Amino acid sequence: MREVTLERYAGPEAAGQLDAFLPAYEEVYAEPPYREGPQDVAEFADRYRTQAGRPGMRLVIARDAEEVVGFTFGYLLPPDTGWWNNLLEPLPAEFTRESGERTFVVIELAVRKPWRRRGIAAGLHRTLLDGLNTTRVTLTMRPEPEAAPAQSAYAAWGYRKVGVSHPWEDAPYYDAMVLDL
Repeated sequence: MREVTLERYAGPEAAGQLDAFLPAYEEVYAEPPYREGPQDVAEFADRYRTQAGRPGMRLVIARDAEEVVGFTFGYLLPPDTGWWNNLLEPLPAEFTRESGERTFVVIELAVRKPWRRRGIAAGLHRTLLDGLNTTRVTLTMRPEPEAAPAQSAYAAWGYRKVGVSHPWEDAPYYDAMVLDL
């Protein structure tokens, strides 16, 4: 394994990178607690194509030579976002009000198993957020024991839990997290 490099893409550039990191997505999300199959991966790809067009879209890909070993992406929450509507316990309106510049949402952050515990996730996260002009960052994470390494990382990076999210009827429950910048 060589030194891992991080490449950040924005807007249309990010949209064109799906094929580069989709195999890494498929590999990581086949693991517990996700256990995603081909239909889930196809649905992810469709969602990504839409998300890639959102304002403030950023994608960071980690590579070991040409091999994709991890990725992360997110975008700015728009004023009409439904992001906070998925919480089981509503938060105050002042907290959930979005301007299109207040909150950056991290949609995915994943590192393939052979490259874990080497600081790659932290580098992806740092590169994704570098230069943001927002007051906070949000994300959701799975609460299952298999996700303990991610839970520990987010806590170490300063995220705090603000609620439990249930984004659609058959979805699992997620911890909704916020990092104040």
